[in-house]
Amino acid sequence: MFRSAAATLVRAAARSYATEAAAASSGKLTLNFVLPHQTLYKSKEVSQVNLSGASGDMGILAGHVPVIEELKPGVLEIVEKDGKKNKFFVSGGFAAVHPDSSINVTAIEAFSLESFDKEAIRVGLDAANAKLASAKDAVESAEAKIEVEVFTALQNATK
Repeated sequence: MFRSAAATLVRAAARSYATEAAAASSGKLTLNFVLPHQTLYKSKEVSQVNLSGASGDMGILAGHVPVIEELKPGVLEIVEKDGKKNKFFVSGGFAAVHPDSSINVTAIEAFSLESFDKEAIRVGLDAANAKLASAKDAVESAEAKIEVEVFTALQNATK
């Protein structure tokens, strides 16, 4: 009986929270996108933000339910109000969507996809795989796995 009551309470809370988020939304999505050394977008109205999160890929529009998502290495796509798409490769970070339809993205590093050389990515991935194959301990293995993950995501993003 307790489980049933608790489940009902959780569903009701989730529905009201989503409803409150939609009510608080102005119908506009405002983006703040910052790196430790640079602000790429500051209070910029955009149509949509697509990101690679730890729980999967997400598309964020105005009125999205508030969420905090860890970013995994991958593409962050920003769809401007005029339809122009800007794509960045981010190595990691966090995105926080707020009830007022603002999204704050903080990334460790972010580079325009246009700035990458596909051959350099291939060479880097080969080197990272070789490093992983020859790792002598858990630390070297973990570092090499991170490199492989980032280069693989980068290679997929630039196809």
